[in-house]
Amino acid sequence: MPRDTVYAVLMIVLNGMVGAAIVIGALRHRQQQYNLQGALAFLAVISSLAVLSLVLPTFTHSTANGSLTRLQAIVFGVLTALLYVAFLGAQTVRHRSFFVEQQGSAEGAAHAVRGPKHSLAVHAVLLILTLLPVVLLSKPLARIIDYGIEEAGLPTALGGIVIALLVLAPEGLSALQAASRNQLQRAVNLSLGSALSTIGLTIPTMLALSLMFGIPLEIGLAPGEVVMLVLTLFIAKMTFSGAPTNFVLGSVHLLVFAGFIVLVFSP
Repeated sequence: MPRDTVYAVLMIVLNGMVGAAIVIGALRHRQQQYNLQGALAFLAVISSLAVLSLVLPTFTHSTANGSLTRLQAIVFGVLTALLYVAFLGAQTVRHRSFFVEQQGSAEGAAHAVRGPKHSLAVHAVLLILTLLPVVLLSKPLARIIDYGIEEAGLPTALGGIVIALLVLAPEGLSALQAASRNQLQRAVNLSLGSALSTIGLTIPTMLALSLMFGIPLEIGLAPGEVVMLVLTLFIAKMTFSGAPTNFVLGSVHLLVFAGFIVLVFSP
């Protein structure tokens, strides 16, 4: 389930969410600009973590089932957490300018949402309060999803997709709204940020739990999934290569996303 969920998040975000945002923005504004440095920073970290966590275990011979040895799990978990923390430091402190609009349009500025400002303590409390329902409902929800998939005879990987869609719903809706308002940089931050936080936090946590309880964690993807992931990362790099986004680029992402859905139901 952790592997399927992380993989589904990457596919949904980098193909479905990004593609839909670009297409919606292109239909309303033809072409849209973004901060190239911020997008490349996101993709560099996402690509590194995705390949090390989900692809490399498939091709190692230390284990026979796509899992990691104890030493590998410790090293990968620590490096993943450190890289994620380093990125957060760059995004929030050292290189904040990489993740803001360089040339915001008048329309985008007019639609900018300026909410009330609160202290760090208030934000921390609100974060905990909003996360509690997700944590408390996760176990019964997983049982319902697993039961429904089993009774309907659907692929087990569909459970990861359903959970990923629920987790990504707030960011996805906000990203689409931002793209329609000609705020593509905000859509990029929301979409790529959700993918990075998922893999940067989920993998180290699951590896730590695996080591604590002695439960093998199979995180290596199947060969077909590896191909889809590599193709997705390649297309994302081409999309955010410096040129303005357009309808064609968004359509390519949606095409790959459709291929991902087809493979889930007909592996």
